[in-house]
Amino acid sequence: MYSDRWCFLSSERLTRVEVIRFIFWEAAKVLGLMLLGLVACKAVAALAVRASWIKPALYALILALAGLGGWYAGNDVAAEVYMWSSNSNLAHGDLDKAYSNALRAVSLRPNNLSYWHTLMQTKMRLQQLQSALGDEPAIQALSKGNLDEGDEYEFALCEFFLGHYDQVVGITLRLIRQNPAYAAPYVLQGLAYTAEKKYPEAQQSFVAVLQIFPTNQAAVEGLARAYYLGGDRRRALKVLDETMKFPFAPPARVRFEALKGLYEQ
Repeated sequence: MYSDRWCFLSSERLTRVEVIRFIFWEAAKVLGLMLLGLVACKAVAALAVRASWIKPALYALILALAGLGGWYAGNDVAAEVYMWSSNSNLAHGDLDKAYSNALRAVSLRPNNLSYWHTLMQTKMRLQQLQSALGDEPAIQALSKGNLDEGDEYEFALCEFFLGHYDQVVGITLRLIRQNPAYAAPYVLQGLAYTAEKKYPEAQQSFVAVLQIFPTNQAAVEGLARAYYLGGDRRRALKVLDETMKFPFAPPARVRFEALKGLYEQ
């Protein structure tokens, strides 16, 4: 559906913007905290009080409040660093460290939705699918009851790999109603129907996405497979032959030829 290079560059730019924004706001918080502490100390110094214990008590209170603010800001920084580390670990395939760092970020700041997203990505990569599904209530609550379509799709993926095909169909039907131009749910729905041996329904799902995105490789392969498993080898081969009309990449062409060789046997 999208160019992998475009996705990578967009993600890289977004990460840089987020880093700059985070550093700016955390620096502003610390500077603001220092300024307020300084102003408060000057105000206390200017107080004219009879009791000698009042000023030390006020200074102690200012110090405690400054320490609490510093602790809170420090946790913000720590959580963000854990998330950046987790994303870096994911990019380098170090899944155990990615999971550990994402979990620390969520533990420090459980109300940050982006940290939950990072944790979910690590769980999916580690095949901790049931655990990822267990995070759905938290993510839904932070999304104010309305899951993002990307989150819903990822939960549908977890259900698919766990073999819960009826749940997958229900989620993908909802996603398609909400956004008919979102290709991924059509493909996942077709795969779920195929797994249930509902080949006519699977074929309809794959045809629907190919009418919108005729160069969707997963849909082409899914449609050919649904025809083949449904006993219609001729139509399976026809689907693969018709890919010559469209500008598929060379690796996809190699894949289609391999499938044709398999289906021709």
